[in-house]
Formats: sequence, structure tokens, C-alpha cells
Amino acid sequence: MGGKRNAKLPAAQGRRLLHQLAEVDAPSVERFLQQLWLQEGLSEQTRQSYRTDLAALSAFLRSQNSSLLQCDSELLHRYLQQRLEAGYNHRSNARSLSTMRRYFRLAREMGWRDLDPSSTLESPRATRSLPQSLSEQDVERLFDAVETESAIGARDRAMLELMYASGLRVSELTSLPMAQLSTRQGVLRVIGKGNKERLVPMGEEAIARVELYLSQARAELLNGQISDTLFVTQRGEGLTRQAFWYRIKHYAKLAGLNSRLSPHTLRHAFATHLLNHGADLRSLQMLLGHSDLSTTQIYTFVARERLKSLHERHHPRG
Repeated sequence: MGGKRNAKLPAAQGRRLLHQLAEVDAPSVERFLQQLWLQEGLSEQTRQSYRTDLAALSAFLRSQNSSLLQCDSELLHRYLQQRLEAGYNHRSNARSLSTMRRYFRLAREMGWRDLDPSSTLESPRATRSLPQSLSEQDVERLFDAVETESAIGARDRAMLELMYASGLRVSELTSLPMAQLSTRQGVLRVIGKGNKERLVPMGEEAIARVELYLSQARAELLNGQISDTLFVTQRGEGLTRQAFWYRIKHYAKLAGLNSRLSPHTLRHAFATHLLNHGADLRSLQMLLGHSDLSTTQIYTFVARERLKSLHERHHPRG
């Protein structure tokens, strides 16, 4: 959002916030993060986000002669209001409130506090942000831009096809082990966020492209090296998320598409196109690996807007 701070703090500022975590609050925050790790297997990056959010809140509370284990709902409301006035966007404030709620809910469950001061707080009203997607024609243009005669091209086309056919997260795609792929059965066994496992169908075109990659290109890239990862580089390592992002931008430019395309755009296209062709929301939730159906519901808005546009364009009284 123009003129407003991004939710992601600069690294140096994030480190300063960690040092601002009041001594009285530090033990409960670390116990909170440890408990989340035990229950959900959260990544270090996610735990760091929670730690940073709570450090910022702790610093504010210390300025008000309070702490995480002593504050009331009025102080939390004042903190959120201060963030709004400082220019933090709605998405950032919603994340901060979500962190508060998780911390204080656990604090009450663990007996660190008698009451949950965040239970009466309202979520900041977020502006709906629609995911960028591609039309089915644009997907074809993107894929056709890949020159598949080379080993790298065969790998990239297989990765693009698989991501679009299965709706994988980019981290799931780039780290996918050979052992979790079955082209004969046409399914992937994916370990997603929180170490949750799901089975995802691949689709005929993706199977054909992956088998083509496996038949020669992968061995050519490895050049005698050994790797358990499905998609590899010439160094025998798995492709990084950043490298795959660069590859998509390269092919988007060749295809004359928006250069802001990212791997996540293909995941959005997967979801949107499935809904457009009649998939139900619950099935889509399972395929995407969303733990909460509300995360998936953004796509109903995308599909609804498309239907509205089609009606206006083609209905005689639209």
C-alpha cells in the first residue's frame, strides 16, 4: 500500500526489537514458542515472526509500565491504535493481533494468566487483497516459452507443469524428494506446513513432462552426482526458491507476460482454474494443504468476480 510501512521489518530493526523484549516477558515468550513448535512443528522463520511481534508489543507495554503477563485489553487496544496511527497497514496489524491472541490464549491455558486480555479485541478491517492469477491461455503461453530441448529446459517445463497441475507451494516443489513421487500412480506425497502430509494428483501432462525429465535430463544435470531431490541443478543440488522465481520471470518475459509473475502465481492459477471448472471449496482446501478453510475462501471471491464479469459481457441484459 502506497505510503505505508510494509509488515516486514528490516533485519537490523528486527534484531533491535528482539533486544527490546522485556526481561520479565522473555521466559513466557520462549515457552510459548516452544509449545507451538511441539504442537505444530512451526518453522524457525514463523517462530521468529511471532517473537518479533511479541517483542514489539513487550517494548510498548514496558513504556506503559506493564508487561505481557500483566497488561489488560485497554493497553492492547492502545497498542493497535498506535500502530494504525504510525502507518502500519491492515495486513500487518491483523498479523500482530493474531500473534497476540495465540500468545494470550496459551498463557491462559498454561495458567500464566487468569484472563485473556485479547479476547475482546476486534480484528483491524483488512482491505481484501486478491491474489494475482493467470488465464488458462496465459498459462499455455508461459509454458510454450520454455525451450525443452536442453536439460535445463526439460527440468523447468516439468517443474512448471507440476506446480500448475498440483498447486504446490514453491518450497514444496523445490524440495520434493524422489521417494515422494509416483508417476505410475500419478500422485505426490507432499509434506507441507506444520509437517502435515497430503496426497496430491499430478495430472497427465505433468506426469508426461516429469517422466521426460527423468528419462534423460536429470541424469545429464547430475553428471554422475547423487541426489535425493527430484529437481536438481548442474551442481547436483536442489533448485532454490529464488532460482526458480528467476526462471519464471525469465519465461514470463519471453512470453510477453507480466514480469511480476512469481511461483505463487501458478499456485493461484491452479486454485482459480479448478474453481472455474466446478471444484468445491473443501476439495480445494485439501489439495492446497490449507489447515483453515477461511484461507481458501479468497478463491470464491476470485471465481465470483469472474462469473460477474462473464455475465456483464455476455448476458443480453448484463
